Amino acid sequence: MKRILYVLMGVLAGFLLAGGLLFVMRAPSGTPIVLEPAPTPAPIAVHVIGAVPRPGFYEFQDGARVQDAVDAAGGLLADADGNAINLAALLEDGQKLDIPYKTGQEPNDDDSSSSPDLPSADSDGSDTPSSDENSNTDADLVNINTATLDELDGLPGIGPTTAQKIIDYRDENGSFLSIEDILNVSGIGPAIFDDIKDLITV
Repeated sequence: MKRILYVLMGVLAGFLLAGGLLFVMRAPSGTPIVLEPAPTPAPIAVHVIGAVPRPGFYEFQDGARVQDAVDAAGGLLADADGNAINLAALLEDGQKLDIPYKTGQEPNDDDSSSSPDLPSADSDGSDTPSSDENSNTDADLVNINTATLDELDGLPGIGPTTAQKIIDYRDENGSFLSIEDILNVSGIGPAIFDDIKDLITV
């Protein structure tokens, strides 16, 4: 009888020991894992140039496409060749996106290569505009609403291509209401306008 009792006590002690070991092994240890939100990806930078109204430097979220860059730059100009680009292509960081013009519609190099005549220097070496330049009258100015292609071509920075664009613009949209309206013509920017603003009228 005592032997049976000892056996039962031994078996019970074994179960208690095994249970203790199992509890210790399953007890959590160390620092619990904390899930943190994924870091926000850095934006990608793209330089947009070519046949868009507002070429420049733009930033987009990763996964943006060429269409997003075109929209940011004001859309395609009327003389842009939209079929030559893949609007669905993914943008890449550091990319230079050149939107092409239609064949024959590219800005003429002559439009930006010309520069206005510099004022003559008088005897003491200082640059002083001549009296003729200071006394421009309306008769001396080029009326951009009535000027011929040759007259417009004679303006600083205006080549034959841009002169024709001015004529086409006023044929399609009517007369210019102010000289500043000429900035709406494709190919004429602030630099060219500064060169011709004192030489034109409406």
